[in-house]
Amino acid sequence: MAFGHKGGKGKHRHSGGANHARRHDQSVDGGVNAGGASSGAPVAPQDGDDTPMHAESGEFFLNRYRAMDAAARLMGPKDVRQALRVNTLKTSHDLLIERLAARGAVLERIPFIKNGYHAVAKFSLGATPEYLLGHYYLQAPLSQLACEVLAPPVGATVLDMASAPGGKTTYLAMMVLGGIDHHSAAGKVVALDSDPLRLAAVRNNAERMGLPNVLCVKKDARFATDFDTKFMFVLLDAPCSGNMCSEDGWCGKRRIEDIRENARTQRELLRSAVACLAPGGRLLYSTCSLEPEEDELAIDTLLKRSADMSVVALDWLPIGDHGVTVWGGVQLDARIAGTRRFWPHKTGCEGFFMALLEKKEG
Repeated sequence: MAFGHKGGKGKHRHSGGANHARRHDQSVDGGVNAGGASSGAPVAPQDGDDTPMHAESGEFFLNRYRAMDAAARLMGPKDVRQALRVNTLKTSHDLLIERLAARGAVLERIPFIKNGYHAVAKFSLGATPEYLLGHYYLQAPLSQLACEVLAPPVGATVLDMASAPGGKTTYLAMMVLGGIDHHSAAGKVVALDSDPLRLAAVRNNAERMGLPNVLCVKKDARFATDFDTKFMFVLLDAPCSGNMCSEDGWCGKRRIEDIRENARTQRELLRSAVACLAPGGRLLYSTCSLEPEEDELAIDTLLKRSADMSVVALDWLPIGDHGVTVWGGVQLDARIAGTRRFWPHKTGCEGFFMALLEKKEG
């Protein structure tokens, strides 16, 4: 099973059928607004609700979203701004701003992440000398934030279970090296992907960014326990259905059956991630999906199956909403309120979900 096939603009996951998922390594060009709206009353779907989606309407999804946030609205790729991450192994913030400004680009600091900027340019930011030399990576803000939430220290070894094309991989690798003046031979990222072409993209991006500490392994992450190794830090940025801001016409291309199929895969990956996690270790689970089946319900299942796992509340984040704890009339584990879902209409970013989990010591 290949996790993460490249498709369209940016990074996508394909899990079969009409199901595509955007990952948060950005392309240079935006998409087209998905449009559409509904004033219907929000009704949370019950289990077994196979309401079909229609290409001409996002009403099905809008009703789902308004059951979680009454102010939710449909948005599209044009509603989110391009962003980049400074590679502090090769340059400084000030120097990169100066060099790109000389080319006519405008960078605006993103306040809730350490190395991120919104970027506006009339030229391709994926074709500048600075990009080709690895001075920055085109990466969405919440993708960057996920790495900062996991926060591996200098010298740590991190397992990245779904790494291609390498945005989070290269940021984590930069973090465990510690920056220009703090190289640590011990810090490394073990980057998995079962598709050799996508894994080659990870390898190429790591080389471009000047990161010798990325170990690329062709591996189906569901079987990562074959390594017989425990990790203190695990990232599972899971294959998912994407969201309305990731692709033009997203709503008309998704079926509830596809979402449920993704959810099954995500639960398999989560079981593997927990098995690879060392006692006292931390697991960051993230998706670019807004669907509860792929987000809070996945964590609810994990907590029921794994008594040694707990949620590390993300209340300290200055952005994002608490995870939903009721869906389809079912009460979820109360600890799920400590997870975070990120609505495009509130953040100006693509939809996203993250949960930080910790395994009990001993």
